Amino acid sequence: MEIKDVTVVIVTFKSEQKIFTCLESIPSNLDIFVIENSNDDDFKKKIERSNSKVKCILTGDNKGYAFANNIGLSKVKTKYALVLNPDTEIQKDAIKNFLKRAEHNPDFWLIGPGNDQNKDILLSEKDFIEVNNIKGFAIFLNLEKFNHSFFDENYFLYFEEIDLCKKVITKGGKIYIDKDIKIKHEGASSVEKNEKLELEKNRNWHWMWSTFYFHKKYKGFFKAIFIILPKLLTSLIKTIFYQLILNRYQRDIYYCRFSGILNSILGKKSWYRPSID
Repeated sequence: MEIKDVTVVIVTFKSEQKIFTCLESIPSNLDIFVIENSNDDDFKKKIERSNSKVKCILTGDNKGYAFANNIGLSKVKTKYALVLNPDTEIQKDAIKNFLKRAEHNPDFWLIGPGNDQNKDILLSEKDFIEVNNIKGFAIFLNLEKFNHSFFDENYFLYFEEIDLCKKVITKGGKIYIDKDIKIKHEGASSVEKNEKLELEKNRNWHWMWSTFYFHKKYKGFFKAIFIILPKLLTSLIKTIFYQLILNRYQRDIYYCRFSGILNSILGKKSWYRPSID
């Protein structure tokens, strides 16, 4: 099995100051699809000039992580794909180690690197561990197992990789973590933090929307209501409280939490977008 059997897919959104470090860490003979969630043609030109193996695709506007990843994965012609966040760096021999594991475990669906995972998993004495979930900053996919069906595009932000793992497990697929594979991940840094409030409002709205949607999808509407109800009431009460004491920052955040839950309960799409230039 050769390293060229892998294609890298990276979804970006205003990630110019992070993506180049990530690209430099990728072996030079790998094809790379960068899916930019905007219509930024200057970004596309810079990316493609920096590396002849990169093809940058613009979505036109911010369509979210799941939608953009599906675009990239649909373009992949190799047997395997590595989905990366733009604030990651591939460490030495990571790709070769992914391929070694794939060769010895051909039944796998997903493999995650051994860092930044669940602490209980990392305490295991085993180097190669079967799990139910891996984190989304780096996911190695066995594409033939998925039949061109990857991420649920109803999610705009959060729960995308949790949902993907749930789908794999539901179908009897195998998910692994390899502790010998290291991919550095900065975390929460792929978007520049010039607008703290807008980013916090966006995160809170979508975390709540996605939480209810995920539980409804796998447990049904009424059980999802039971799970989310305390968060709904808390968000409403705190919105009113912070309005009364004139704390606009906290009021806006808790209102976004309340709005995200309510819109998800009502079956509305994850429409909220941050006001970031």
